[in-house]
Amino acid sequence: MSHKIIKPRLYLLLAVVCVTAVGCIATHGPSLGILSVPIPVSPYLQTKAEDDFWVKERYERVPILGPIAANGPHAAVDPPSDDEVMRAFLKSHPLKSGIPFLYDVQRNDIQIVKEKIADYLDPPRFYPLIGPAQLHHAHYKCTLFFTEKTYVGWPVPHMLVDEESQEVLYIDHNHLHMVGNPDTGNVTTY
Repeated sequence: MSHKIIKPRLYLLLAVVCVTAVGCIATHGPSLGILSVPIPVSPYLQTKAEDDFWVKERYERVPILGPIAANGPHAAVDPPSDDEVMRAFLKSHPLKSGIPFLYDVQRNDIQIVKEKIADYLDPPRFYPLIGPAQLHHAHYKCTLFFTEKTYVGWPVPHMLVDEESQEVLYIDHNHLHMVGNPDTGNVTTY
């Protein structure tokens, strides 16, 4: 072959390499090899991981609050949120939905009524990794009123409506109060 044919082909190959050598192809720094290939994650698993983190962050930890003042109020002030009540309800009473158009259950028009049924303090005691503290208990009775619709599609399509459904949940809110003067980090030695 002559040089007149090889040179244009070489220039064309060089132009193609320069145009396509951007982004992920022309990287700088160490390569991760096979680990640099993205692995798809199911949306179900991603949502489940996010929900588990949300529940752990919001509802599964026991907060440690400052000491209770001598003549101050010691009543719990935060009832369970609607989100916490619904998560507890769906955990204890999951939907029995099956195949769409054959069997499906819906819960609509949900109303939540929260009542405080107990609020008391335990005597002070020593908790490892925390120190002297009191456990504050707050017990709530949460009543859910809702309409439950059940769609049945086989053998004869029909819908069952229970307009007066109700469920009762008991939710406990516990937190710790430090006892005495909290350690401010200033150490005084005599």
